[in-house]
Amino acid sequence: MDALDPVTLLHRLGSVSDGTTLRRTCDPEALRLAVREGRVLHLGRNSYGLPGADEALAAAVRLRATASHLSAAQGWGWKVKHLPDSPVVTVPRNRKVATSRREGVDVRWADLPTSDIDDHCTTRVRTVIDCARSLPFDEALCVADSALREGRVTRADLVTAAEGSPRTGRASAVRVSELADGRAANPFESCLRAIALTVEGLAVTPQLPVSGIGHADLGDPGLRLLVEADSFEFHALHEAFTYDIRRYSAMVRAGWTVLRFCWEDVMKRPSLVHGTLSDVVLLQQRAIRRCGSCVAA
Repeated sequence: MDALDPVTLLHRLGSVSDGTTLRRTCDPEALRLAVREGRVLHLGRNSYGLPGADEALAAAVRLRATASHLSAAQGWGWKVKHLPDSPVVTVPRNRKVATSRREGVDVRWADLPTSDIDDHCTTRVRTVIDCARSLPFDEALCVADSALREGRVTRADLVTAAEGSPRTGRASAVRVSELADGRAANPFESCLRAIALTVEGLAVTPQLPVSGIGHADLGDPGLRLLVEADSFEFHALHEAFTYDIRRYSAMVRAGWTVLRFCWEDVMKRPSLVHGTLSDVVLLQQRAIRRCGSCVAA
């Protein structure tokens, strides 16, 4: 397989990644060049990321503001579906910021208590709630899943904060907080689950154990349906590709229906993914009813 550009790869991986994953899929020399040119940041400890968090912090200091929303998520090192178009900062409601000083910065107004600020950045919990109140569901779920995956906050922390948040956007914040799950490995899986959660009759569990075979990215045991987020990055190694082909075959052999979705469709054609899932759910439900009728007869 052709090597991916490191910047493109990092976008697919959620803007941050370990060096081992990057070098496995892109040319190491291309990675070194991207770092020298500033298109990729070496974050230390074998970790790399896309520029953005530093710009937000600089803007926050310059405007006496707080890096927030997706910029704060970047600052915490979380994987996100999309990077913000420009650094996002929050200033107090009564603060006037000249238009010339705001150029190139997405300024939001809110009165942040000191308990919601951690060194020029909104706290982890506040960051999740701000994103959940303002972003589309799938993007917000990526942030919340990343926060739980890090292990520094709990779902209970998020739900409590969401229930106490301002009325505007509160329902969205509560929904995201209640459905957040740190078992999602990356934004690809989070976005696939966000779509699955809107399909009538489908109730998926992340990283569902399949007896004697392994785990599926998503699964509905009642429908005997497994849903996989097929990643080019993981399958760049021949051994990984072979392992997954054998795993999928074993799942089908054990009586499961397996659906595999690529990154492009999940991220750019969600209606196609939704339609496919909806149709297969109906087929599974009909098959189950037919089996029930045969048993009853």
